Amino acid sequence: MCGIVAVTANRNVVDIILNGLKTLEYRGYDSAGIAINHEGNLSIRKQAGKLINLTKQLDDMPIKGTSGIGHTRWATHGEPTSSNAHPHSSDETIAVVHNGIIENYMPLKQMLLDKGYKFQSETDTETLVHLIHYYETQGLSFSKASHKALRQLEGAYAVAITNSAEPDRIIAARKGSPLIVGRGDNENFIASDVQALIEQTNQFHYLEEGDIVEITTDSCVIYDKNDQVIERKLKTVKLSAEALSKDGYEHYMLKEIHEQPTAVANTLEDRLYEGKVSKHFIKKKLKKILKKTKQIHIIACGTSFHAGLIAKYWLEAIAKIPTQVEIASEYRYRNPVVPKNTLFLTISQSGETADSLAALRFAKTHENYLTTLAICNVANSTLDRESDFCLMTRAGPEIGVASTKALTTQMSVLALLTLKFAQINNIDKQKRLDLANQLTTLPGIINQALLLNDQIAKLAKRIVKRNSALFLGRGVHYPIALEGALKLKEISYIHAEGYPAGELKHGPLALVDDKMPVIAVCPNDALLEKLKSNIEEVRARGGELFVFVDHKGDHGLDEEDTHLIELQASGEFTSPIVFNIPLQLLSYHVALLRGTDVDQPRNLAKSVTVE
Repeated sequence: MCGIVAVTANRNVVDIILNGLKTLEYRGYDSAGIAINHEGNLSIRKQAGKLINLTKQLDDMPIKGTSGIGHTRWATHGEPTSSNAHPHSSDETIAVVHNGIIENYMPLKQMLLDKGYKFQSETDTETLVHLIHYYETQGLSFSKASHKALRQLEGAYAVAITNSAEPDRIIAARKGSPLIVGRGDNENFIASDVQALIEQTNQFHYLEEGDIVEITTDSCVIYDKNDQVIERKLKTVKLSAEALSKDGYEHYMLKEIHEQPTAVANTLEDRLYEGKVSKHFIKKKLKKILKKTKQIHIIACGTSFHAGLIAKYWLEAIAKIPTQVEIASEYRYRNPVVPKNTLFLTISQSGETADSLAALRFAKTHENYLTTLAICNVANSTLDRESDFCLMTRAGPEIGVASTKALTTQMSVLALLTLKFAQINNIDKQKRLDLANQLTTLPGIINQALLLNDQIAKLAKRIVKRNSALFLGRGVHYPIALEGALKLKEISYIHAEGYPAGELKHGPLALVDDKMPVIAVCPNDALLEKLKSNIEEVRARGGELFVFVDHKGDHGLDEEDTHLIELQASGEFTSPIVFNIPLQLLSYHVALLRGTDVDQPRNLAKSVTVE
């Protein structure tokens, strides 16, 4: 995922673009660039590395102008170098910034090479800008040349194009990668995300698949995939600039970890009432569909996949509904068998995850799915708009690349959905009341778990110099072990694996020695004794044990040669949500000690909008 910001206005736009790119840097941070139109001249500045490098270059070589395009990159084609950084230009008159992948760029590039064009980069993007220039040389206007070139592209993309011959006009398009239009007074904007423009406007058009838009200071014309002029609804977005700040925390990730009690409270607000899921949670039409549901397919990627795995345990054990969970990038390539009366459920923080969207589009062609339901954090995202129904997580903006509060709120929504199914299927009323009570107390219990911060920071010192780590869990806590391992590897770069504890003897035990930290999630549930036996297997091989344990009741764990971290889980149902919190803190503090970039880990971006 990369970030795009483009502006046409009656004022200098350089700072507007740079400030917008700063809010999008979590989407791409291996290079950045800007192209500014001024009095018929196109000035380009771009640098490898983070946005600060571009800012320093602009301090040394300032430019100004009333229209321009900017980009932060997460490399797909070509190494992160200045020559591969966007914008890319042709004949010093046209410049393009691009998110995504142009899958058919090689034949287009060869055609352009045959026409005499010289390429300065290794990117697929440069093909587009030369193609537009070529069509202009054939007598087409900037608009018609851009439309013709864009309609030839295959793959996923979001682009913004500027031309020194028409400095007031910016052309942009999207297919498979998000792009929005911001409307102002005698100025208009393009961006990958509303966050980039929220200080400038709260009025936005959300572009649909295949849309091309042309903006000037006082006009906005949108064309659909058939090149017909179309109206896209103008929406007001309520988002404060303060919500995008670090609010005094050293990192966004730490801020977002500590926002989880409030985020979960927002997720549950007006959705739980007197021990049951309220009527405000789902629409009446969806309720009728849920009554018909005999099976559920959950599709997701990364952290959201782990949320789906937890939901599988809940839905089968509590609501008695067979549930299948699959990684989105694999799902549509294996010719899945879909029984009749199956609910398709996809989970995504951003609502722009390419593989999840592709799975959704595949599912909408299958007659045996009752409907498509999404769980998402971003209203008006592509997933929200294209799914038949969507349940919002209400987590608020999440900037840190490693997902924290997005996951916690996803699990909270999935817990509500499980409870709703239990109500529909008339599962034991007392059990439903107990589950609802656990959810009600969840924000307070999460807040208590955050009080372990200082204790966990000390334990992180024992892990910081290790090369590998093993996370163990059983039952519904096995996905939490997977998530704990993912967080540690994402931000600290320590190799980590999550395993079902019962699988130790089937391979992972060979790795255990006195240099291998083993982190176990140990709730006080029916599998406690089994897990204690697994812990003893590790102790017998000299592994250093870090055990997160529910202090309610007698857990019977030996503190000798074991680092015990006691916490209170709100109950067996919501226990996985609570145990996830200290594992987030552990990863954060290990990364902090290792000096890695917590919010922007290498090689990763927040939203993955290409396959």
